[in-house]
Amino acid sequence: ANEQVSPDGRGWRSGALVEKKEIPQWFFKITAYAQELLDELDNLKDWPDSVKTMQRHWIGRSEGLEIDFALVYSTVAEKLTVYTTRPDTLCGVTFISVAAEHPLAKAAAESNPSLAVALSDLTKGGTAEAEIEKAEKRGVALGISAIHPITGAQVPIWAANFVLMGYGTGAVMAVPGHDQRDWEMASKYGLPITQVIAPADSAAADISAGAFTDYGVCINSGKYDGLAFQAAFDAMAGDLAAVGKATRKVNFRLRDWGVSRQRYWGCPIPMLYRADGSSVPVPLEQLPVVLPENVAFSGVTSPIKSDPNFINYTDPQTGEKLTRETDTFDTFVESSWYYARYCSPGANTMLDARANHWLPIDLYIGGIEHAVMHLLYFRFWHKIMRDVGLVSSNEPATKLLCQGMVVADTYFRQETSDGPKSYFAPTEVQVERDSKGRALSATLLKDGLAVTIGPVEKMSKSKGNGVDPQSMIDKYGADTVRLFSMFAAPPDQSLEWSETGVEGMHRFVKRIWRMVHEHLNANAGAVSEIFDASAASAEQKELRTQLHEAIAKVGRDVGERLNFNTAIAAIMELTNAISKFNDESANARALRQECWQAITLMLAPIAPHLCHRLWQLLGQETLILDQHFPTADAGALLRDDVTLAVQVNGKLRGQITLAKSSANAEIEAAARLAVAKYLEGMAVKKVIVVAGRLVSIVVA
Repeated sequence: ANEQVSPDGRGWRSGALVEKKEIPQWFFKITAYAQELLDELDNLKDWPDSVKTMQRHWIGRSEGLEIDFALVYSTVAEKLTVYTTRPDTLCGVTFISVAAEHPLAKAAAESNPSLAVALSDLTKGGTAEAEIEKAEKRGVALGISAIHPITGAQVPIWAANFVLMGYGTGAVMAVPGHDQRDWEMASKYGLPITQVIAPADSAAADISAGAFTDYGVCINSGKYDGLAFQAAFDAMAGDLAAVGKATRKVNFRLRDWGVSRQRYWGCPIPMLYRADGSSVPVPLEQLPVVLPENVAFSGVTSPIKSDPNFINYTDPQTGEKLTRETDTFDTFVESSWYYARYCSPGANTMLDARANHWLPIDLYIGGIEHAVMHLLYFRFWHKIMRDVGLVSSNEPATKLLCQGMVVADTYFRQETSDGPKSYFAPTEVQVERDSKGRALSATLLKDGLAVTIGPVEKMSKSKGNGVDPQSMIDKYGADTVRLFSMFAAPPDQSLEWSETGVEGMHRFVKRIWRMVHEHLNANAGAVSEIFDASAASAEQKELRTQLHEAIAKVGRDVGERLNFNTAIAAIMELTNAISKFNDESANARALRQECWQAITLMLAPIAPHLCHRLWQLLGQETLILDQHFPTADAGALLRDDVTLAVQVNGKLRGQITLAKSSANAEIEAAARLAVAKYLEGMAVKKVIVVAGRLVSIVVA
């Protein structure tokens, strides 16, 4: 895959030189759904904008012209067709670039061995867009020319390493004055660079230092001079179409989905080959084709490629001898529809009526690294199932949460500065940490010698920095591991694994356990009395307000925002407030009982084992699993006073607590007093009071 090709053109894991080869492949025609996949992104209101942006870019809809350049003295074809979204730059074409695999290039190389070698060299390396942009632009002249459709001038045709045969027509018009890749190519080989677009604001554009790629107005373009982009587009499109040299076309960057994999494991592609090489599908009644398990592995190729029992097929109707396809499907094929099959367990068909009952998915959780792979494929597959009547909805999921990666420290040794790195698992090293848990140094346990502490990276087998959750569970318990995983980061951000963080969460679990037992021991068991709000002291009212503010916040964070880390933080703050509550009256004991019952209910989804037991100890006979989430008491949320943040020149510098009825003058005076040290020697220009929220002081 492109992602596995290093910048030097070698496989990132093996170091083998990557070669491009033409092999027969099976594709799903996802391009037939390109416009619908693009349009319906607007209906996915609860999908992250970042995912939708990536899919829009990947689908890459563009409107442009297909322009024909007549070929000079060519026996291969009469014309060369290029696609461009910038016809306003057409008069700046000084050469044409084609892919090294283009028929013109192959024809030119048939009688030119040195050209054939040069073309072969151009095919090496990856085909990822980001890699092509960074790579050195290289090319070779084919000795063929084309006729410019407007000026009539002859322009040379080159093969270039940044033009891909699989994209568009495999040929692009080169405008080095206004395309950076073309500029780099032209500068390298001394090809002409002509400016035909000027900035719209009449400023100068220096194309000697790089291409001017912005939109502007046409210059050096004959009758099109002075036209802005759209006017030039329309004028050139009309003129060239009138003489049969161009057509308007909508193009997509999206390519058809290649699903063939030359490996054993996977779902066999259900196709058959006749003796003449033509293909036919396996009859429906014989699906699915089952992967044979009694095979011999050679270590060289897929075992089914040499398994006659699998390969040979006889048509039961006609007796015709055929052979099976031995490629298997990309695993993305299976993961593109498994969610729908989950809705039809045990069905004898692919899906049944239950799929429409449950779909579309209310909340789908998946990694953002799959934004233009799995998350695009499963949208496409859902539409296929819709079109054959298996489902009725247009999209597979209404809401998407992209969870972050789990990352951790890496440890390695490297014999030479440019040599390979040998990575070690966290269990193989002894790490010295500072008081905040940060790694200072590390040594390998088996020899006591130093190892390098590498960057924090995504947990992976190749980096050896994975942590077995079971080892953490054995040491700290499942509830602690769950709490840390939920608390360490919001679900859509990377979670940096830290055993010191796990230890901290374990202390919190033990603190909850200890405080509940202290409450129970002080009262000889659970308190049965109900808190009497009408007889509450100011301190009791404050704690109960904090309790119900926490209930409201946790409910929002878990049920609406999916921010479990802030929900846990709110429970921690409430626990701290309980620890500072020293009232030992009967009403106070009832309030503590209410607090601990609510905390147990709020923590139960994350720490079920701890909370199941605490719920019993707190005198409850029902299962905690059968309880509703606590509801905030609106009356308890009403405060007599309010806390306001105080900012100085936009920076938080303090806070004040006053009665809700305080006048602005009283609020301003209190705010000035709270941040007096930040106002020394400064002139106060303005004080803004935002009711119920903050006081902003502007100084000079």
